[in-house]
Amino acid sequence: MLSLYLTILRFFKAIYHSAKDKEFRALAVITIILLLSGTLFYSSIENWSLLDSLYFCVMTMTTIGYGDLTPTTDISKIFTIIYAFLTIGIFVSLAAKLATGLMQNYKKH
Repeated sequence: MLSLYLTILRFFKAIYHSAKDKEFRALAVITIILLLSGTLFYSSIENWSLLDSLYFCVMTMTTIGYGDLTPTTDISKIFTIIYAFLTIGIFVSLAAKLATGLMQNYKKH
């Protein structure tokens, strides 16, 4: 359990150090906007709960895609195609910036 707490602490330290970078902040804002817009879209079009919609958006953005939720309407399928192309690149860029912040934190110590 201690390992979990230390990992979470390191994660938040990395966010803190990365937040000083303008590009990281911009990517974080874009990521949040994409998650919110996708969540609202799937909630209204697919009639999923907000939690299911957010879960689907995160699984798509991170390319995990368990397949437990799938779009059923044509408009949702088209939206998902566009959403995947947009969000995967943004998420990878954000993760790279976060990793850079984490590495800079280790270099200082």
